[in-house]
Amino acid sequence: MPISGSQIVKMLPGRRPCKECGFPTCFAFAMKLASGGVTVDKCPYLSEETKIKLIDLLAPPMKLVTIGSGENKLEIGNEEVVYRHEKTFVHPPGIALLISDKESEAKVAEKIKKLKELQFPWVGLTLKADLLALYFESGDKDKFLALVKKVYRESSAPMILISEDMDTLFSARDICADRNPLLYPITKKNIEAGIPKIKEKPTPVGIRGGSVEELVPLTTKLKEAGIEDVVLDPGSKNSMEAIRDQTFIRRAAIKQGFRPLGYPTIALPCFMAKDGLKEIMAASILINKFAGIIVLSDFHQYSLLPTLVQRLNIYTDPRFPMAVEEKYYEVLEPDEYSPVLVTSNWALTYFLVSSAVEATKVPAYVCVKDSEGLGVLTAWAAGKFSGDSVGAFIKKCGVADRVKHRKLIIPGKVARIKGELEDALNLEWEITVGPKETTGLGKFLPAFTEKLKG
Repeated sequence: MPISGSQIVKMLPGRRPCKECGFPTCFAFAMKLASGGVTVDKCPYLSEETKIKLIDLLAPPMKLVTIGSGENKLEIGNEEVVYRHEKTFVHPPGIALLISDKESEAKVAEKIKKLKELQFPWVGLTLKADLLALYFESGDKDKFLALVKKVYRESSAPMILISEDMDTLFSARDICADRNPLLYPITKKNIEAGIPKIKEKPTPVGIRGGSVEELVPLTTKLKEAGIEDVVLDPGSKNSMEAIRDQTFIRRAAIKQGFRPLGYPTIALPCFMAKDGLKEIMAASILINKFAGIIVLSDFHQYSLLPTLVQRLNIYTDPRFPMAVEEKYYEVLEPDEYSPVLVTSNWALTYFLVSSAVEATKVPAYVCVKDSEGLGVLTAWAAGKFSGDSVGAFIKKCGVADRVKHRKLIIPGKVARIKGELEDALNLEWEITVGPKETTGLGKFLPAFTEKLKG
């Protein structure tokens, strides 16, 4: 567990009344330091030894590791809890697609294209896989390097370079070092030879052990060499071992504060299960059980989409409802005679309404009122979707400048706010009560639009 303010204050010099850190007392400084609100260098009297010790103690129990660069970079680790309900999981696992250098050019091109194009719009988000894992399987170094160059040219996705041969692995790294690839695997057999090469052009490294216990001396050795962008593979051979190993690593890092295992993990269902369905099932387990990267041999839309939705569900903060931004949205390029609807900002509500509007093929403005992520009826009951608040929103959102009419459609479930809303809008808008359910928009909206334009 992170160090507390009361523990930190015991390590401070305790000069009084100094206040040079900007706080009235050392205890106030210590409490702020424990919460991450200030850095250790604010105290001018800390020795270098104490600073280093405090920095280490204040570091998150699990290291944050970045793979890739730019907009497509993937961040994993930095988790603080074992169970999602304790707080939230922060960084979703990266889903990687394996490409072997033994595969045909057509298959390689297909997989590169698949990673680019298999993207799914989902409640205001775009769900997609994240990485390409390039596998040196042929034994032909030149062939593997050609694959790395091809992927480097044709894709901006983060890369994992997989090679048991160190010379090939680091030659491949040199091709794409600016993309910050993950090098895998570093093992007890090659770590001594690998450390100097890793330090030449630092990128993240994946270490593989025959067990969880075997990882400890490897991470310790890398840390002593100043290498801390590390991803762990305990060498699990099947799903049961993976659950055991991933759980052990997570608990040791988070609950016990055991630094040698305080790193994100990588799991390779592509090597655990050859059957496609079993591989996806293993990936599903590993999403729940803490893997930071999951490598699949292949996927298609029917297996990838449910995997990505599961990942979204597990890594969505359970403390906050999904919500969209408060503003008016244009659906199907509306004009000055298009209808105007208002709804709450619960993401599901908005997308049900916008999808129903699209299905009618009637362009419209959908005004989304901030209701703190609550549905319309719940928001009304909580006082967050009243006539007064909706009226104030309509006045400020700017939709009045986009239409020549002054007719507003409200959800049927809150018909009772009609009079209050008309008063809030100074009787300048005519309020129409719409259907109670979005399914009713199919008949309602075309008929309403005909009257509006007539």
